[in-house]
Amino acid sequence: MGVISCDRQDCPHIMCDRRSYDFDICWECFEELVELGPQTDIKEFMASPKDTHREHKLEASKAYFDHIFPLRDGCEE
Repeated sequence: MGVISCDRQDCPHIMCDRRSYDFDICWECFEELVELGPQTDIKEFMASPKDTHREHKLEASKAYFDHIFPLRDGCEE
């Protein structure tokens, strides 16, 4: 791992340990890309601004779906 900045638009991270032929990417942006799935256009993703509210959105989404699909008695996460 070296001091290489993430090529994603507006990403401030400088510790990138992943590299493609075209881009260097930090772990946070890589995780976001993985969550979006393989259908995601990598060039468009790298040109998009970093989602700074990602964790909040994940928590809100989990709370929403937990309400719709509550755990049944005897089930544990």
